[in-house]
Amino acid sequence: MKVSVIGGTGPQGLGIAERLAIAGVEVIVGSRKEEKALDVVAKAKEDLADYDLNMVGMANEDAAKEGDVLILTVPLAAQKPTVEGIKEFCKDKIVMDATVPLETAIGGKPFRFVDLMEGSAAERTAKILEGTGAKVICAFCNISNSHLANIPEEIDCDCLIAGDDAEAKTTAAEIIDKIPGIKTIDTGILEKARIIEKITPLLIGLNIKYKSHYGGLRITGIPALDKD
Repeated sequence: MKVSVIGGTGPQGLGIAERLAIAGVEVIVGSRKEEKALDVVAKAKEDLADYDLNMVGMANEDAAKEGDVLILTVPLAAQKPTVEGIKEFCKDKIVMDATVPLETAIGGKPFRFVDLMEGSAAERTAKILEGTGAKVICAFCNISNSHLANIPEEIDCDCLIAGDDAEAKTTAAEIIDKIPGIKTIDTGILEKARIIEKITPLLIGLNIKYKSHYGGLRITGIPALDKD
């Protein structure tokens, strides 16, 4: 199974790509420009020379076409044009969306949330991809870039996901759980993304307040989860 990280040259996308590649996943790093993707992948392989990374770089459109599962990691301002640009390649695919509507998209502060007409960024992606059969899942919103980049340390954080297709969420969780330390928690239907995405500015604010880069969360006290 090939996993394509769309917009994968930024800190979050690259961190996810590197973590999954280290775990043995075949990863494609996408970028608006193919040359940038190739350069970033080459640098990643140089920096992580101790690992055998199955990772290549492509333009976003090619990455979306080649990938079996897509992970969208772009800022809010780039979300709509990026999704529209890859829409034709999303047919019947799982699309994990890590977009968070932060006020930085309009020149504001990173610990403030922007309310979207669709309810959440993930729901906006689902609306754009309506009719393609794509299964959109909100994922990776509450995993910090610093955690992802802190290789080889395990990530002490749960990954909350939401989506309307149970089978797609199972597949997404199997991929996410390959990253050491992460435990994926299925919170329910895609509408729950409205809550998940709002956790990110809270965590950013806590990191700023307590001068940290590794703020995260764990879900406890649920027997069904503790049995896994």
